[in-house]
Amino acid sequence: MRRLAVFDLDHTLLADDSDHLWGRWLVEQGVVDREHYARENERFYGQYKAGTLDMHEYAAFSLQPLTEHPIEQMLTLRERFIREWIVPVVASGTPALLERHRAQGDELLITSATNRFITEPIAGLLGVDHLIATDPERRDGRYTGRIAGIPNFQAGKVRRLRDWLAARTQPFTHVTAYSDSRNDIPLLEEADTAIAVDPDAVLRATAESRGWPIISLR
Repeated sequence: MRRLAVFDLDHTLLADDSDHLWGRWLVEQGVVDREHYARENERFYGQYKAGTLDMHEYAAFSLQPLTEHPIEQMLTLRERFIREWIVPVVASGTPALLERHRAQGDELLITSATNRFITEPIAGLLGVDHLIATDPERRDGRYTGRIAGIPNFQAGKVRRLRDWLAARTQPFTHVTAYSDSRNDIPLLEEADTAIAVDPDAVLRATAESRGWPIISLR
């Protein structure tokens, strides 16, 4: 029996939002215009929580620093960001949950709307080999500020997961999915077992109406 455990990242395995934190980190490091970037970062974060975010509009904002600064500088900033701001917000129950699935022989996959530049080292930190994230477009080794392919958000998470599963050499017999967000209801509906983790109000109501387990990792 081949089983897959699929985890949302922000506010699920993490007790905060890595994308939103990255924006705040760039403001604190003086990499972006403090007033404008901080204001827009909060505006887009509010749209995300409300389920109304336009991912392409957000990408034009959030990926712009990658187009304006040397990649070596951004990689150095990212390393410090992971160490100083992400390690402290790994949810307290996350290591035990991941280890339980490993002990059961499950494969682990993180799926995140946050872009791969931010999420790839976080997946490494958590020891999860497989990651689906929103992919920033690169041409001639440089970031363009646009998204490559389908944003890994809302229904896009389902499409990207299906494509990922179709590329596996052997099918999975059972898929368990974890998330905190109304944005991931389509993902949870796709799974054989759906688990709401510290859910927002919309997901909590949905989980209660459908009998999905509700857990906390905090």
